[in-house]
Order: sequence, then C-alpha cells, then structure tokens
Amino acid sequence: MLYTSTRDKSIKVKSAQAIAQGISAEGGLFVPCEIPQFSIDKISSMVSMSYIDRAKTVLKEYLTDFSEEELDYCVKGAYSVDKFSSKKIAPTVNIDGNKNILELWHGPTCAFKDMALQLLPYLMTVSAKKTADGKTIVILVATSGDTGKAALEGFKDVDHTKILVFYPVDGVSPMQKLQMTTQEGNNVSVCAINGNFDDAQSAVKAIFTNDDIKAQLAEKKMMFSSANSINWGRLVPQIVYYFSAYCDLIEMGKIKAGDEINAVVPTGNFGNILAGYYAKMMGLPIKTLVCASNSNNVLTDFLKTGTYDRNRAFYTTTSPSMDILISSNLERLLYHMSGCDDTLVKDLMTKLSKDGKYTVSDKLISDIQRVFDAGYTSEENVDNTIKYHFDKYKYLCDTHTAVAVKVYDEYVKETGDDIPTVIDSTASPYKFSASVLNAVLDGNAPELDEFSMVYELNKVTGAEIHKPLASLKSKSVRFTNVCNKEDMSQMVFKLLDL
Repeated sequence: MLYTSTRDKSIKVKSAQAIAQGISAEGGLFVPCEIPQFSIDKISSMVSMSYIDRAKTVLKEYLTDFSEEELDYCVKGAYSVDKFSSKKIAPTVNIDGNKNILELWHGPTCAFKDMALQLLPYLMTVSAKKTADGKTIVILVATSGDTGKAALEGFKDVDHTKILVFYPVDGVSPMQKLQMTTQEGNNVSVCAINGNFDDAQSAVKAIFTNDDIKAQLAEKKMMFSSANSINWGRLVPQIVYYFSAYCDLIEMGKIKAGDEINAVVPTGNFGNILAGYYAKMMGLPIKTLVCASNSNNVLTDFLKTGTYDRNRAFYTTTSPSMDILISSNLERLLYHMSGCDDTLVKDLMTKLSKDGKYTVSDKLISDIQRVFDAGYTSEENVDNTIKYHFDKYKYLCDTHTAVAVKVYDEYVKETGDDIPTVIDSTASPYKFSASVLNAVLDGNAPELDEFSMVYELNKVTGAEIHKPLASLKSKSVRFTNVCNKEDMSQMVFKLLDL
C-alpha cells in the first residue's frame, strides 16, 4: 500500500513515512493510492472477533509495511482493557428502534479521540524506527479540546518524542482545559492562544511547511509530525469502529450481514465522518453518512450548496470540539470524489487560504450528495435533546452527541429514511457537566464550581463518573502559557528550549 498527497499525486510513500511525516512537504494530506475491498463474507467473519482482532483485520490492509508482530504490538498496546472502561472498547447501545449509539469515549480521556490517539504513539514509534533516522519527533497539535488531552496522554514519556499542544484560551470547556493544563509527563508542553481553533490550526500548518523552522529543528536532530487528523496514522484507526459497530448490530440482531445502515456523525474537522466514508468505500454497507453541525454550520452549507465559505460569524457553543470553520479533512474527500484531481484540490485550497471560500462544480457536489447528507441544530435544541433522551430513555448524551441525535431525528422526519442507524457519541457527558446538567434541569442548574457540577450531575442522573475525570480534582496546574497566534512559532522554540 502506497500513499500520495492530495496536492501532488506524483508523491508515493509507504505508510510509515506518511505517519512519521504527518503532512506532505507542500502542505497536502496523505491519502491511500487504493482502497482495500472487504466482502460481506469477510465482514461477517469479524462479528465473533474482539475489538483488537477487528482492528488488526482492517489496519493490516493499510499498514502493509508493518510486520504482523509490529501491528500486533501496536494494537494490543493501544486497546488493552486496563485503558478502557468497557471490555467492548467501543460498545454500541440501542436506544430505541433503529437508533443506536456508538460510544467512543470509554478511553483514558473520555473522548472519541482516544480511539486513535491511544494507537498513534505506537504507530509513530514503529514508523520512526523505519524512517526518522534517530531524530526526535516533535508532535505539534492544535486542539478544540479533546484532541489535545488525548494526544498528551498518548504521547506522554514516549521515547524520542516531544508533544506541544495549542488550544484557544476561551474555546474549550473548563474540564477540557483542566485535563490539558494538569497533564503529567516529561516531554509534554501546553499553551493557550488568543484566538479560536482555526487560528491555532492555521498557524500549526504554517509552521509545518516553514522551511526555515524545519531546518532549525533538523540541526537539533528533530522533525515535526502531527497528532491531528491531518495525520493518516490518526485517521486510519477510526475506520475500524465503523466496521466494529456494524458487527455489533449483527450480533445484537438489529441487522443481517449485507443490510444497509446509516451513520450520523457530529462533525468539526471532518475526520470522524471521513473515516466512515473510507469504510463505505471498502465495502461496508453504509447507505448515507449524515454530517451533523452546531451553529458553526460551514460543512452543512457546503454539503447542501457546493460552496465552502469560512467568511462568517464564529460561534462559541456548548459543543466546543465542533467550533471549527476550516475543516481540514474535507480536502481528502475532495481528492477522492474528484477522481484524484490534485490540481483541482490545490487550487481549491489556495482559494480557501486567499479568499476564505471556494465553490466546486455541480457534478462534484452532486456526486458528494449521493453519499452525504447534512444538518445543523441550535443550542436550544441541544439542551432539549439531552433532556428528552434522559427523561424518556435514561440515556445521558453529551452536547456533541446531542447535536448528532437531533440532526438524525430531523433527517428521519424529512426523508423517511428510518433504517438501522449508528450515531457516533464522541464524549462523556461529564466533560461538559455544566451544559449537560443545565439541560437535564431545564435551565435551572445551580451555580457551582466544575467539580461540584460533576458530582451534582451524578446525583441527579446516576450516570457513572469515569475515574480519569474524577482524579483531576487532586492534580496541580502545570501549564499557564498564553500567546498570540502570530507568536506561535516563537513559542514552539521556547517550549522546546531551543
């Protein structure tokens, strides 16, 4: 299996190179040159497997330069039961009829990013031995909340790595901020920026492609890589859980092998739903992928109209991991759906950088709309959805999951397409205790500090508090740095003591 760049398809590298490098030199994203195909019989054979074996079955098709022993080491290390609060790793829970919730937050940071970021350090370590020639890999991360903590936890004290995380100072929940600023590990650093996630992400991409900065790092035997979903090693593990959820539905008697399902994904950077697209391309019977947005509905508008326009108001919402106006992974979809037209993708990305918008052809958006639907919802609807599902089903959603559930309900109402559906649940409700408690209590939550809010939510709902969040109360804040987006490159050198 070889990989190429969305902006230069003459490039051909193996998976280890794509993972260690993170992003192509000219700024494009690595994508597989071909998509492995899974028959229904092969998918059926995965039903009786553990999550670890399901993961190995999918990943070995993409990581062909990893030996069987290397892949086994990576996957078993990532998905050991002592790291996840569910033996199923990513359990599928039926709520009502054809509505099934895929719980992706049972890992050590209680967010779906653990599904990839527990594995990425293992993939990175193996890849670095193959390609990095003894260099220290500097993991540079922009986060809207969950990626930062999951990456920090995954890479802490991993040999020959350093990890630097930048987050918007007012754009994460108090719990997310506390998770990052109290992070343990001798190779980790965290810094807030005065700006939003898009500012942080754009600055990180600029640093990645700055030849002067890369040269200065090379002098110190260092190289950049990424733990954001621009890194293929971060994206490929996410394909696994769509296959796993399908197998769970067969096991639960909700579908038979070969039946179509829909998938609904709360989406910001487009990585999670793109993993579902890869699963569909591989042969998993997904009929429609429904992209669910909050008030920052740039993706919904694009999928409905073919125009991507980030020149709009930016909203800080109760689902902060989706507060994004530049969705990096859409670039990969445009590459595949345009017939691998790297010239087109490069032109569109140049327009996005220069003008903040682009419009694709009628044919391209029509092709995309055959696979994707989209919707968005307001803050008020998020609160009502949380309360309704708790009152009726005793199921407690976080704010991001509630966006997806509401968009799904509206999609069924509008289309009548009520086939068995998987809705991605991306975070524990305790990561957003204040918002969730306020929703459950119909806007009448008491004014409490963060941890009192956690325990009050537990008292009101009885939902289990996960140990990684409860243990934060006793931890001391280690990182208080704040910088402007223009100063991020200087901050990188400061945090690396260069």
